[in-house]
Amino acid sequence: MMGFKRYLAKRAITMFGVLMATLLVTVALVGSNMDAILNQSVALDVRTQVTNNKQLLASFKTPEELDNYTQNQIKQRILALGLDQPWYSPPRLGLAMYKILTLDFGHAKFLTSDTGSSDVKDIILEKLPRTILLFTTATVIISILGIFIGAIAANKVNSKIDKITSAFAVISSSFPVWWIGLLMIFLFAFIYPIFPARATPTVPVTDPGYLVSLLYHMALPLITLVLIGFGSWSYLVRNFLIGILQEDFIMAKRAVGIDEKKIMYRHALKNAAPPIVTVLALGLSGSLGGAIITEAVFDWPGMGRLYFEAISVLDLPVIIGATYVLTAFFLASIFLADILYGYFDPRVRRQ
Repeated sequence: MMGFKRYLAKRAITMFGVLMATLLVTVALVGSNMDAILNQSVALDVRTQVTNNKQLLASFKTPEELDNYTQNQIKQRILALGLDQPWYSPPRLGLAMYKILTLDFGHAKFLTSDTGSSDVKDIILEKLPRTILLFTTATVIISILGIFIGAIAANKVNSKIDKITSAFAVISSSFPVWWIGLLMIFLFAFIYPIFPARATPTVPVTDPGYLVSLLYHMALPLITLVLIGFGSWSYLVRNFLIGILQEDFIMAKRAVGIDEKKIMYRHALKNAAPPIVTVLALGLSGSLGGAIITEAVFDWPGMGRLYFEAISVLDLPVIIGATYVLTAFFLASIFLADILYGYFDPRVRRQ
């Protein structure tokens, strides 16, 4: 037990170090451009506060007095935040990384949430659950189908289902998701109008039927992701299991007359669990990272489309926030894979 706890502590420290390094690189790459954005954000916040204070506005006799007061407040805020120092100074870098860690990304330059907020945190927290919903659901369905079909194919090597599984894995992996997505939209939104062409619901977020509409609009991108993903996943599971089914302990269980299904699902799959879990976690994190193209094709209102729009208009606060969140999710999925790998394979804990 102590070995497992030590293993988890080492992995957690490593993941946190990677996250910090990613943040540092991100801040360094956009640091020179962030100064102008931060100064604009400070000026906007100060002017908004002054404008909303009716008593304060009434105390100024001329527009020049109001302008001088506003400019003085902006200078004081800039000094208080340390924005008068260069972006690469240690206090500025530390402050920037602290703000990102606490999800304080400031205000977007161009983009807003569906409710009209320009706070980057509000925008991300609005889009993130939709991306998780789509890609986590797709990954779960793909893994269930892949494990079931892969187990059947591994148990019947060179049979028709094995050959079909291998052929479908090659075919489905040969086409990019955006191409299959366009074909699916053309076929099931225009030729046979079963699903909408755009995955963005037409009803407002505040509507009681928004969730039902969101799930209906999610159907076509979900079907596309599953169609593309489960073939290669089945092939991977098949290959993992074929090697295990040739092991001596499997032969021994067959020799004593244990049912083939029990051998497959209770023993072979359990021993194949570590690599399967690793590939599953990498697949989930990879799908979140690849959400940009998928969500842009289907117009799904998630993190991928947000990232695409932010890059298109060079909205740096949104780009930084989305990069941090996607990196954090990627590292969290890898950390989860490490935990499960260490649980299934005790040898890993002793390394």
